[in-house]
Amino acid sequence: MAIRIDLRRYLRQIAVPLIGASLLGYFGYHAIQGDRGLMAWLTLKQQLRQADAQLASLQAEQVALANRVQRMSPSTLDADLLDEQMRLMLNYARDDEVIIMLPTPAAPGAGASAPSNSDVN
Repeated sequence: MAIRIDLRRYLRQIAVPLIGASLLGYFGYHAIQGDRGLMAWLTLKQQLRQADAQLASLQAEQVALANRVQRMSPSTLDADLLDEQMRLMLNYARDDEVIIMLPTPAAPGAGASAPSNSDVN
């Protein structure tokens, strides 16, 4: 009988700290690994940096394209740019120009490839 009373007293003394430690562990784990925890925050911060870098790249491209469009407007027409665009779009060249055609690179994994020295007997 005395053992049972001592056991109950011991369990009562340990129950509150055990429940507190369990709650602390639960909330601590979710504060770090949860959907809105520290790891998720770091991941979102990295994605934000990547999006900012992509935004800066796209803004620079937009400025370059806006410059080209402005140079092609009728009020400020750039003859060199117009000539360049005409040649590119219509595939024209002057009589005194030499055109060097470069072979187009084959797409990776396109199947047919040039035989190597080990393939030739």
